[in-house]
Amino acid sequence: MAIDPSARIASTAKVHPNAHVGPQTVVGEFCIIEEDVTVGANNVLEPYVFLKRWTTLGDENEISAQTVLGTDPLDKGFAGQRSYLKIGNRNKIREHYTISRGSKPETSTVIGDENFIMTSGHIAHNAVIGNGTIIASCALVAGYAEVEDQAFLSGGALIHQFGKVGRLAIISGNTRVSLDAPPFFTYAGFKIEPCGLNLIGLRRAGISAPEIQQLKKAYRLMYRNGLPLQEALRRIETELPGPLTEHLVQFVRNSKRGICREAPKNQSE
Repeated sequence: MAIDPSARIASTAKVHPNAHVGPQTVVGEFCIIEEDVTVGANNVLEPYVFLKRWTTLGDENEISAQTVLGTDPLDKGFAGQRSYLKIGNRNKIREHYTISRGSKPETSTVIGDENFIMTSGHIAHNAVIGNGTIIASCALVAGYAEVEDQAFLSGGALIHQFGKVGRLAIISGNTRVSLDAPPFFTYAGFKIEPCGLNLIGLRRAGISAPEIQQLKKAYRLMYRNGLPLQEALRRIETELPGPLTEHLVQFVRNSKRGICREAPKNQSE
């Protein structure tokens, strides 16, 4: 473990001698980096960032003030054993954020690459965040939850323990994800309901017009035609073959909590 000579460490920062800080990384005023922490190259840690033990930070991340990474899990059964937080490259994590390590011994919480994580929220133990996600302010991701690539969690969204949000799904503000949210669609309401395709996200991601048309047809089969779910999935496979619809079908079939469904039209609020 060592501090690279090209790293810039503020005089008020405290870096444990058994930590590693990579080339060109900037460690701001009053930061704390504990032992057994690895920080890669070209990171920027703003003042008062706290990297706790057994945290790994890749390259080119920007961590804003008063963020704490690698906190002990919020688990009453946790006994202090070694576990990990692993964060990839080119992430932006804004002010007042906390991310916990794994709960069980030798397990990990994993954050991928190029995520934009906004202020004042929490990602809990053993969660898995993919690549290119946006997690808006005050969103909360519970333990063992999974958020796939390019998903968007709006402000105040709540992802239930073991819940799963699919690729390029968008969760509207203050929505409770108590059932899994399949990829490519938009969800809203406190009791999460699907409400069409994430068209803006799909277009920004470079999804072609024919593929978007396929996903529209898949959405109708799943949610609008009154079909039993397994029959809808069978028809999507046979009538709408392609990599995106294949991912959609596999997501639904692999769901352990079950996926969210549209509420009956006569359901009172």
